Amino acid sequence: DSYNMTLSKERAQSVTSYLTGHGLASGRFTTKWYGETQPKYDNSTAEGRAKNRRVELAIVANEEMKEEAAQQTN
Repeated sequence: DSYNMTLSKERAQSVTSYLTGHGLASGRFTTKWYGETQPKYDNSTAEGRAKNRRVELAIVANEEMKEEAAQQTN
C-alpha cells in the first residue's frame, strides 16, 4: 500500500508539474492522490489494475468566474 501510494503521489504531482511548467498558475491546482484507497476498476485483474493507474483532472470555475457567468445570464 505504501509503495502504491508513493507511485500515485508521484503520478499526480507529475501532471501538476507539467501543467504549471506550461504556464498555468500553481495556485489553480489542488493535487490529490489515493493509492489503492479509491480504485475505479477491479484490482483483482491485470486489466483492472492497469486502468487504475490513472490521473483524473477536474476543471472547476472559481468564485469570480461563477459570479461573472451569473451576471451575463441576467
